[in-house]
Amino acid sequence: MSPKNILIIHDIRSVTNVGAMFRTADAAGINKIYLTGYTPTPLDRFGRIRKDMAKSALGAEKFVFWEYKKNLVILLNKLKREKYLIIGIEQTKNSLDYKKIKLGKKNAFIVGAEVVGIHKNVLRKCDIIAEIPMRGKKESLNVSVTCGVALFRILNL
Repeated sequence: MSPKNILIIHDIRSVTNVGAMFRTADAAGINKIYLTGYTPTPLDRFGRIRKDMAKSALGAEKFVFWEYKKNLVILLNKLKREKYLIIGIEQTKNSLDYKKIKLGKKNAFIVGAEVVGIHKNVLRKCDIIAEIPMRGKKESLNVSVTCGVALFRILNL
């Protein structure tokens, strides 16, 4: 049985970034996406397709399973009970180089807000915090780029 991998997109404001992550998740074989906090969904509040997201997702939003959950902490507690390995993608003093991550049979990857990243209370719930080493002068990548690099490298794709 192949591993089950899910992606949690938390508190991302940019519809374009979310659409790009849907496309990346599809390419990486992610089984399901959870959209949490104020992250926009593929449908607007009236149930209409978000054209701006569809433009960057290029249809992936139609066939990658997704679900919206307002409260991330409640979702993480549920996933822990279901034996998911919770992997935050963030830069912290305790984060590991993404090359050193040992995956479980069930893995949940979390990416957080564009400017502030993953909140500390959420990081405390993570089993592993993975970091992408930065070689240049900038300290971070765009969140959708980070998502792609992390998924493809950690999943060895």
